[in-house]
Amino acid sequence: MVEKTILLNEFETVRTFVNQAMLQSFDVDLVSGKYTVNAKSIMGVFSLDLTKPVTVVAHCDENDQFADFCEKYRHQPK
Repeated sequence: MVEKTILLNEFETVRTFVNQAMLQSFDVDLVSGKYTVNAKSIMGVFSLDLTKPVTVVAHCDENDQFADFCEKYRHQPK
């Protein structure tokens, strides 16, 4: 399982992320506070507060390409 804190604060970023999540054979969730949504659902993703970082939980290996894909959205605290 892979968990990363990411930032999806633009429409195009969300669309690209959801499209990539949809291609995966494993479950991909986004967690924001007490809410967990299916990352393959654009409506679910937009129901979250995307002004703040969210945690992606991908049920795959650390070596999976999707884990590498998530790296480019990684949130770097200031």
